[in-house]
Amino acid sequence: MSAVPPLAENHRRFMSGNEAVARGAWEAGCNVAAAYPGTPSTEILEYASQLPDMYSEWSINEKVSLEVAIGASLAGSRSLCAMKHVGLNVASDALMSQTLAGVGAGLVIAVADDVGLSSSQNEQDSRFWGRFAHVPVLEPADAQEAFDYTKRAFEISEQFNTPVILRLTTRICHVKGVVTFGNRTSFSKAEGFVKDPGRYIMTPGIAKKRLPMMFEREAEMQRYSEVCDLNVIEEGSDSRIGFITSGPTYMHVKEAYPNAAVIKLGLSYPVPFAKIRELATQVDQLVIAEEVEPILETELKAAGIELLGKEILPRIGELSPNVLRPAISKLLGEEAPEVAPTKTPIEIKPPVARIDPATGIDVFPRPPTMCVACPHLGIYYCLSKIRNTTISGDIGCYTLGAGHPWNALDTTICMGASMGIAHGLDKGRVEADKDKKIIAVIGDSTFMHMGMQGLLDITYNKGNVTILLLDNRAVGMTGGQDNPASGRDIHGQDAMKIDFRKLCEALGVKPERIHEVNPYELPSLFTALRDEVKIPEPSVIITNQPCVLIDFYGAQPAFTVDDDKCTGCGNCLDIGCPAILVTRRETVIKPNGSEKELAFVKIESGACTGCDLCPKTCGPDAILPLADYIRQ
Repeated sequence: MSAVPPLAENHRRFMSGNEAVARGAWEAGCNVAAAYPGTPSTEILEYASQLPDMYSEWSINEKVSLEVAIGASLAGSRSLCAMKHVGLNVASDALMSQTLAGVGAGLVIAVADDVGLSSSQNEQDSRFWGRFAHVPVLEPADAQEAFDYTKRAFEISEQFNTPVILRLTTRICHVKGVVTFGNRTSFSKAEGFVKDPGRYIMTPGIAKKRLPMMFEREAEMQRYSEVCDLNVIEEGSDSRIGFITSGPTYMHVKEAYPNAAVIKLGLSYPVPFAKIRELATQVDQLVIAEEVEPILETELKAAGIELLGKEILPRIGELSPNVLRPAISKLLGEEAPEVAPTKTPIEIKPPVARIDPATGIDVFPRPPTMCVACPHLGIYYCLSKIRNTTISGDIGCYTLGAGHPWNALDTTICMGASMGIAHGLDKGRVEADKDKKIIAVIGDSTFMHMGMQGLLDITYNKGNVTILLLDNRAVGMTGGQDNPASGRDIHGQDAMKIDFRKLCEALGVKPERIHEVNPYELPSLFTALRDEVKIPEPSVIITNQPCVLIDFYGAQPAFTVDDDKCTGCGNCLDIGCPAILVTRRETVIKPNGSEKELAFVKIESGACTGCDLCPKTCGPDAILPLADYIRQ
């Protein structure tokens, strides 16, 4: 992470939307920033942690991060929390109460929607939360606006006494642009926390009294949206068509149809209905381009505004120019331009539901895989060898265990769900599965995030589940961020380090049912798994080797393959290590007449870290340490 740039008015720098959000919060005088890492939002807090005079932390989960931010706000400090779209599901309990209570100092929730599912288990539209929680939603269209809108969000939060959602997308988070910025403005409410039980104690009687205030606030914000400078009509020379846009769809529309009239909704909720009606009078046909759900489309049609939306545009993925042009060309009666194939329907009337995504531009496929020497490799190798099991997975690098060559996961629902799903598989089993062994796989950070509650439920309700707790001392999937398992805070300074053995015991697992193993020692790992699944009560197997991409990991001399000894058995390929490459394949006839395919391999020594997994699978001992190897 780069150092903080010199402070100067109108300083310019090339930065991503994530960095721009962090910088905008800092300049607005934000004093507290909290998050749980999740792509595409992770870097917001990584950048925030580099800025002086602002407390930042990796929280245990998104709910906790929002609660930290709420507390700071009530104490008089502007606060920011950041999360990806599925994280707001976790944090929603706190959000739905705080929208009634309001804020102290400004409170901004940066939510990054993974439009196009680059790295998520679903594609949600966080604009729904604005409606659900009755809070304003701001949508920047580029990195500069990510910076500007973050600062503005704090002002709106305090103006209307409400949390504000800053809705980002993967494109905004990761695409870089030149951002102009300046100095930090100090801010704090001198009175600090002001006791107000009639506002902050959310009992039914108090909450009921706050509801009319919330609705009046929402009406006031709607009037504001009609006149504020965040919602702008841009006239165009081509009156045949006009567009309603927000966020990055504005940039896509301007690129595809630069001469069309456009309304750009920076404050997309509450909706400026009058301003949109004004645009409708200026054009022959009005089209709404929104990612991804037809939220605003439904509201505008209900208000009697004639327009087209998901009848002609996909409900899945980004509305990039190569998706927009074919659909709009049909609407205008023009010949569709030559672009990558899409599945956009050509019939506009009668309206039909759009559910298929446009294919977009073809790129060379790159299937995801685990890293060379990942400590999870041996775990899934062993799991793939154990029969008569149902394995519940979770969200993290180890989700890849569902793929080739292991095929060793049966479910992956959402973060922290492996525990509860496994418990349900156990308690809901039918006669056909009465002898099935139930295994749950969860990472260290995910266990702390939402898994501990599931383990407590298993022990309390006498479940029969074997838990694999994969402690790699990092939030590996999002870049190796620190957490209580690493014993370091966001600044790399020493912090408390959790003892998973004691924690699991405190959650009700018997001490003799808790085992700690080295995942590179396949015999010990396999034995522990084989033995524990036979025990009809909860047990936990903790693996204890760090992620290969963090500084805790100590690489060893690389291995190589002795071509003269290699028999082509392919056993080493079952590990799934990407440093092992097939050099040639042969098909031979066995004595019984059946065919067998042989796979001869080599090891890419520059990638190999000497983890010693593959030699344990090699019968002819063809995998050997590379003599005189010097790691660069």
